[in-house]
Amino acid sequence: MPRHFPPLGLLFLFSLSPVQAQLPRLQVSDNRRYLVTQEGNPFLYLGDTAWELFHRLNREEADLYLQRRAAQGFTVIQAVVLAEFDGLTQPNAYGHVPLVDNDPARPNQAYFEHVDYIVNKAESLGIYIGMLPTWGDKFNKRWGIGPEVFTPENARLYGEYLGERYRDAPIIWILGGDRIPEETEDFAIIRAMAEGLHQGDLGTHLMTYHPQGGRSSSEFFHDDAWLDFNMFQSGHGQYNNPNYVATLRAYQMQPTKPVVDGEPNYEDHPVNWQPANGWFDEFDSRRAGYWSMLAGAMGHTYGNHNIWQMLQPAREPISWARTPWRQALTYPGAYQAGYMRALFESRPWWLLRPDQSLLRSGPNTGGKEVRVAAAADGSCVLVYSPYGSTFTLSLTGLAVRLHGWWFNPRDNTYVEVGAIDVQPEMVFDPPSDEKRGNDWLLVLDDADKRYPPPGSAPIVQTSTPSRSQP
Repeated sequence: MPRHFPPLGLLFLFSLSPVQAQLPRLQVSDNRRYLVTQEGNPFLYLGDTAWELFHRLNREEADLYLQRRAAQGFTVIQAVVLAEFDGLTQPNAYGHVPLVDNDPARPNQAYFEHVDYIVNKAESLGIYIGMLPTWGDKFNKRWGIGPEVFTPENARLYGEYLGERYRDAPIIWILGGDRIPEETEDFAIIRAMAEGLHQGDLGTHLMTYHPQGGRSSSEFFHDDAWLDFNMFQSGHGQYNNPNYVATLRAYQMQPTKPVVDGEPNYEDHPVNWQPANGWFDEFDSRRAGYWSMLAGAMGHTYGNHNIWQMLQPAREPISWARTPWRQALTYPGAYQAGYMRALFESRPWWLLRPDQSLLRSGPNTGGKEVRVAAAADGSCVLVYSPYGSTFTLSLTGLAVRLHGWWFNPRDNTYVEVGAIDVQPEMVFDPPSDEKRGNDWLLVLDDADKRYPPPGSAPIVQTSTPSRSQP
């Protein structure tokens, strides 16, 4: 019998209770695979792309957005200070622009008071802000509005200002902004901004870099000491984009650094920016999440095409956006991202390692690719089948007594398989027929662990992995 949790739209998955006055600082785990709080507790990065949040929403609107995302289970909101769409000259909801005379060395205090409000509101709801100091067109106007306003000198000053202002706030710095560095000066600007941020916040916050579609921070800054974890953008250009490939590529690099897909295909975005190609839906969104997580990611980022731009009837849609942002807040992909967080937090997800060697047969092309991850201590194995395709596992070396579950990522329900008589190779057939969107996650537990049903309760780390752990 399927077991059900609160149905979508009736109860929120995550509590809205106020959190302590200050969220704990984040740092990279000792084994360099994921993030932890300063107390050593694993932190699952579940982001949302709200690029225009500071620029286009007033305080009441920002409250509504943040409250909903907190209830859906998001832990990080990615937003841009110097926004993409005329962010330097089009004022915010209160009539303020971010810079005086477009000079990064002269921030406008009135504009930043609104940013302060949103950062503080997010913290009160238990959310960290992934703060982009600027969109990339302000240092590399390959396309977009611009203008380019940064030099290495003023980038350092601007970074120092931001770092000092938000030294005690729950921030993750995200440099870049949908651009790659192409000229020598581009690299100098980014590195100078990182130096300024570090000087201003005294090194209290993590940093990464958000590149353009199909690229990764690891291509440009992997060896830089300021880059604490890698971020890539799998983007919006194709159906069945195997983002697990980029995850694995960064996962296997040395020195070891955590990795996250910071911008996968947006829910309700036209494929390759052409409505004639169709639109990405919630299945595309959640598949990207499970694919990447089982390939070794430290978390994942959801995105909705209508929300990043905060579309409303008075605004010109960008790239065929078609739904007002308030309505788009309730799209199913966002709830399902929260279900994904609940699923992983019901197991020791920080111990998971990609392990395709356990898969003996199953689809490996066409968007049906079955992905496998196993906990380093042998406590559980997770297998994701995007189309509900049958697959065969080699279970040699696993616990003698296993307990199985089928987890439904569409609605946060499960079917209990129960005790499994382990054979060297076993065939698993997910519920219902093979088809697009009939995705299931097989959860195999060491029966002695007595884990709760998948998605139902968080598992707390009891010890910190050693630095030598793979």
